[in-house]
Amino acid sequence: MISFAWLIPLFPLISFMVLILSGKKLKNASGYLAILLTGISFLLTIGVLLDLRTITEFEVIWPWLTVGEIEFQAGALINPLNGLMLFVVSFVSLLIHIYSLGYMGEDDRKSSYFAYLSLFTFAMLGLVMSPNLLQFYMFWELVGLGSFLLIGFYLYKESAKKAARKAFIMTRIGDAGLLIGLILLFWQTKTLSFLEIFQAIEQQKLAPGMITLIAILLFIGAVGKSGQFPLHTWLPDAMEGPTPVSALIHAATMVAAGVYLVAATYPLFLASEWALIIVSVIGAFTAIFAATIGLVQDDLKRVLAYSTVSQLGYMMLALGAGGYVAGVFHLTTHAFFKALLFLAAGSVIFALKNQHIKQIAGSGKHLAVTKWTFLIGTLAISGFPLLSGSFSKEAIFAALLEDGQYGLLAVALFTAFLTSVYMFRLYFLVFHGKGEDKPERTVPLCMNGPMVILAVFAVIAGFFGSQLADWLAGGQGSFAVLHHSPTWLIFLATLVSLGGIVLAYYIYLRKQINQEEWKETFSSTYTILYNKYFIDEFYENTILYSTRAISYLIFYIEKYVVETAMAFVSGTIKAIGTRGSRLQTGQVQTYGTVALLGLAAIVLFFVVKGGYM
Repeated sequence: MISFAWLIPLFPLISFMVLILSGKKLKNASGYLAILLTGISFLLTIGVLLDLRTITEFEVIWPWLTVGEIEFQAGALINPLNGLMLFVVSFVSLLIHIYSLGYMGEDDRKSSYFAYLSLFTFAMLGLVMSPNLLQFYMFWELVGLGSFLLIGFYLYKESAKKAARKAFIMTRIGDAGLLIGLILLFWQTKTLSFLEIFQAIEQQKLAPGMITLIAILLFIGAVGKSGQFPLHTWLPDAMEGPTPVSALIHAATMVAAGVYLVAATYPLFLASEWALIIVSVIGAFTAIFAATIGLVQDDLKRVLAYSTVSQLGYMMLALGAGGYVAGVFHLTTHAFFKALLFLAAGSVIFALKNQHIKQIAGSGKHLAVTKWTFLIGTLAISGFPLLSGSFSKEAIFAALLEDGQYGLLAVALFTAFLTSVYMFRLYFLVFHGKGEDKPERTVPLCMNGPMVILAVFAVIAGFFGSQLADWLAGGQGSFAVLHHSPTWLIFLATLVSLGGIVLAYYIYLRKQINQEEWKETFSSTYTILYNKYFIDEFYENTILYSTRAISYLIFYIEKYVVETAMAFVSGTIKAIGTRGSRLQTGQVQTYGTVALLGLAAIVLFFVVKGGYM
């Protein structure tokens, strides 16, 4: 089956082509077609995973473009890391396709919606299978296009269009860094093949400084896609798209692409101590930065969005501290419980037609399946014992301890505490309380089913950490090691998780701690957190203002200087031409007189000068 792995992305591509060309003709059938073709990709992925138990690496290459002596190739590379990513992407995408059948209802543009979902799925599957960085970059940009179309799907909403533009531009900033890194890498190694690049690093063909520079540039690309500080501001605004889109982008696909980039090029980062330090520090700062913002947001989806930013910071922190398996492990568990949380949030919005958590005020309790699945997702992301998030977070803590990063370990533990607080704040406010608003719509089975399946994976995925380490070690070598936590660290992590849950319980359910008094006492802090540290305002008043000012300056220079100069030159030439045309009378006598005068002038000149000399 692994020899047919290259077919996996083609079925979503076929779905996209059929749906986009058929327009609105297929109507409701568009969803079933997209599900069928995505399901075929998922089944092929299962076959590939079964083959990977005995084949640790498979590559199929075709010649694509020859420039001089250099041949660029296309194809597919299958190894344990991208095999795992193929499963996560195709599985979560399939469930979101099924969920969307109910969520999108009778939307007139349903066919376009499923076409965009299929395009996005095709791009992600192609990205993780790429055997070289050139093909990877092409699919990387295609993922950006798919996200732009999905985030801005509601064309009638100005906020959605603005969010789509913002996501596209912000990620392009990171992409510029990635592109420069690829150019430098090709300049140094004369190849963009992953395997050949790793061989060049092993043979020490690159200078240490160049390795550090290239690794940092690649990481800048990951910062843009994975919403790391300071290029994170697009990700919460991406909530303007349909909620299944939020689940797809924020769970296993687009934001995971940046983490996957670092993991896929990990030997390059291992060769640079400074690059690893930068990755871990940026990851740690992003994790705690986003967690503090999540404490005070009142929009259901925005709280989850900032939790995604925070968890992605966790993954980068782990990779930067040498916790390769821990980072990939958390990427996997996060895909399940974060997709679950977004789909459950979508059910609340679908049924209550409201996503402001204080206005909902407990009305979510009328949605039994949604309530319990959301609780499982909340427990998992909070690191509750024996759920998937607890195992992957403990692996990150152990990696930090093993690496001697005690300060970053303290940051990670405190962030875990904040995660428990803001996630259970969300759960208690939405699903507990006196809310009497009855659901306006019943959540259908096609929406509840994917949530239940994801809830099961959110519970059991953590028990496969050791198997995951063995799986990754088959293709990645000595750095694919799962660090095990000492007993005291497991106890401390559990205490941190439960402490946050208990604090949220007394604040938001029992109300024995008055949050309004806290807001008044620390009003300045609350204002800063509620306004997200005014990062957007800072960008607006500095970068955007400067860019706008430069644009206006160039506009006026072009209008009043360049165009005036051009008008003067063209006017002068026209005037000379007009005057010259008047001399062309067509009279032979006039032409003869002019010729004679010219000859007389030449003779006079030579007489005065005394000859040629």
